[in-house]
Order: sequence, then C-alpha cells, then structure tokens
Amino acid sequence: MYKFPEWRSRLTVAVLGLGLTSLGGLVQAQGEAGGDLRAATQNPISAMYSLPFKFTFDNGADNGDANVLNIQPVLPVTVGDWNLVNRIIAPLADAPGGVPGLPGNPGIGDTSDSGRTFGLGDINYSLFFNPLETKGKLIWGIGGSVTLPTATDDRLGSGKWSAGPTAVGLVQPSWGTYGMLVRQLWSFAGDDDRRGVNQSLIEPFVNYNLNNGWYLISDSVITVDWKIDSGDKMTLPLGGGVGKIFKIGDQAMNARVEAYSNVVKPDGAPDWSIGGTIQFLFPR
Repeated sequence: MYKFPEWRSRLTVAVLGLGLTSLGGLVQAQGEAGGDLRAATQNPISAMYSLPFKFTFDNGADNGDANVLNIQPVLPVTVGDWNLVNRIIAPLADAPGGVPGLPGNPGIGDTSDSGRTFGLGDINYSLFFNPLETKGKLIWGIGGSVTLPTATDDRLGSGKWSAGPTAVGLVQPSWGTYGMLVRQLWSFAGDDDRRGVNQSLIEPFVNYNLNNGWYLISDSVITVDWKIDSGDKMTLPLGGGVGKIFKIGDQAMNARVEAYSNVVKPDGAPDWSIGGTIQFLFPR
C-alpha cells in the first residue's frame, strides 16, 4: 500500500497553516483590502494582475490520493474599449494514473501504467474578451480556451490538444459577488492511442463579504466527462470556505482555505478535497 510520504504531510500542514495564519489576523488587513481590491479579486476577469498558487489535496480515490499545485497567473491587457484577460493553469501533480478531474487536465490520465508519479500536467490557457463598459450590473467576458499536452507522464495528462469556447458572467452587489464560468473542450489532435476529450466545465461561485477583508466563498468546479461510457459522467463538489484580503508590507495578498465533498462522481474518483490558495495581487 502506498504510504503518504513525510515530506508531503509536512507540505500539507505548511500550506494550510500558512493560509490559516494569514486568515487569523497575524498579518493585518489594510484600508483598501476591504473595498475595491476585494471586488477585483473576486472578479475572474478584472483588470488586475495576480499570481495565485492553489494547493488541492484529493482524497478517497480507489487508486490513491492526488496532490496538485496549480500555478494560475492572470494577465489582463487593455486594448481600446476591451480588456483582454489571459488566464493560465499550470498544474504540478503527485498522483496515481487515471484520476478524473485533475485541475487543468480535461481528460483522465492513462491507467495502463500503475503506480504514482510526480510532474507537470496539461497546461490550460484561456483568453477572455471583456468590455470596459457594460450596460446594467452584469460583468461578462467571452473567449476561447486551449489545453496543451504538456504532461511529463501519461498518468498526468490526456495526451491530446483540446480547445473550445469559454465564458463568464458575474454580478457584484454590495454584499459580495456571484456568477458562473463555463468552458467546453474537444480534442482535435494528439496521441492516436489515447481516448478523445469531450469535457464540459461549469463553475458557479459566490462570495459573501465580512468585515476587515474577510469573506465566505463557495467555488464548485463541476465537470462532465462525456467520454465515460458508463456510470456517472459528472463530478459535482459541494462545499466552501473562508478567505481574507491582507497586506505584507506593500504587497497585497489574498488567502483562502476550502473543503468540498464530491456528492456526484465517476466510479473510483476522489470522495472529497481540501485546499488552500495563496494569491499575490498587483493592482494596476
């Protein structure tokens, strides 16, 4: 049986400990943290540069737990009346083969090679076109997404080039933010020996703002793998967490911790996940 290495246990404790320490107020939020900066952080297509590091620890899969670090830079560029938002997901994973729904990976890793592996997964790139001025309260963006077969091991990627449309819409009332991001990917090239990709992603999110830069969050990433022949095609996580905007010196930061239970999932997929995000914010 695979034994969870001591270094990985320490990493889990360190990551969650860092998030909880930040959230616990040892680093104090400063004035702007509870206002426009928090609203920009909660908007996935805001005109703000950011660099999130998202740690996810999946548990309960039949063939072992998966541990993923997603590096997710957001790079907006203003062109005329439009904001062009570049979003990248680059996953580093320690996982067994065949785990459905690894973040950034639109397919299922190759199950023909047993055992665990560590390395880079498939990198996903999305470009959103967001108008600088919109009528009404709806903030929206639409564009395209492509996933590159960059996985360093077949167990961590689909082996396919995939692409499709993506869109996001959100509203920001006085109490917080709510909205939804959607994406559809189809494979169009790659390893002929690997199965094709046909995956839908639906990500409803809601943030409820509290005092002093704190907020509550639910951000469920729902995926539907249309290539699964039998059983549940959908992975539906339910849960949420807490976050806080703060500063370390002059550096604006966002930290959050979350836990989700997969109430609907394919056979053998993880039962639940826990994770933490540390995000560097660079207001323009």
